[in-house]
Amino acid sequence: MADNNNREVLVSLKDVCKYFKVSGGTLKAVDNVSFDIYKGETLGLVGESGCGKSTLGRVAMGIYEATSGTIEFEGKPVNLKKGKDRFAYSKDAQIIFQDPYASLDSRMTVSSIISEGMEIHKMYDAKKRQERVYELLETVGLNREHANRFPHEFSGGQRQRVGIARALAIEPKFVVCDEPISALDVSIQSQVINLLHDLQQEMGLTYLFIAHDLNIVKYISDRIAVMYLGNVVELASSDELYANTLHPYSKALLSAVPIPDPDSEEAKKRQILSGDVPSPINTPKGCNFAGRCPVACDKCRESKPQLREIVPNHYVACHLVEPQM
Repeated sequence: MADNNNREVLVSLKDVCKYFKVSGGTLKAVDNVSFDIYKGETLGLVGESGCGKSTLGRVAMGIYEATSGTIEFEGKPVNLKKGKDRFAYSKDAQIIFQDPYASLDSRMTVSSIISEGMEIHKMYDAKKRQERVYELLETVGLNREHANRFPHEFSGGQRQRVGIARALAIEPKFVVCDEPISALDVSIQSQVINLLHDLQQEMGLTYLFIAHDLNIVKYISDRIAVMYLGNVVELASSDELYANTLHPYSKALLSAVPIPDPDSEEAKKRQILSGDVPSPINTPKGCNFAGRCPVACDKCRESKPQLREIVPNHYVACHLVEPQM
């Protein structure tokens, strides 16, 4: 995908597929996905449960090796089959997991959890590592006294802050935020979101932000990619996507976002999709969304649409959306 704004591309996914062998055949969790993530931006990734968001994030991070396709970091292909290359990439790319309860080792102190990556990558001496732990704890809104505590001694929001500190410990350039607030109380979600935003400004971080809450995604993201059954069906800037939604699935998805105004919410026309999501094991011949799309035609059922630039920097995978440039 071309960089039309002449911005520096940090991470580039090209024709990435991730398939899993299961008892019923081959599950296509991610199927031929391509997009760029620019340095210093937040790319939001949205879609309903099971569409492949988290799998794509883990492929971009290097936890999963792509079945096919390539991942480029700073213009160079990432070879996850070689231990040396994989190890080097793990320093530049980190992840904040969805569940702060399960992602932290309950037998390790917070100090050990945060410093582990620094030890593995041989960063600093022991004294400097400890100082760095204290610094990171204060950066994420905790106290240095928390360093010797165990994860079970913290609330969910505090645990997620520890997870953020761990991800930042080795000074990565790219961070995958895999639904980092979905397991938290609403009262503290905004605190974590604002923390991530502030850290990005201070450290020049680049985020792939995966979430279900479309209001949160709009708030934090520069651009948004919409996924459906392993494919990206629409990609545009946050403002453009909300103001000029083009793909039928994106329209249905955004129509479900509540409006904090009773009159507007009541007047809003909700688009209810019929039918069920197809099986990722036996995907349809044509467009994956054709069976639920209210405007699908024969061409949609026969051939799969490709992601095309419809208006400048706004990409859509739909046969029925014509270029407007």
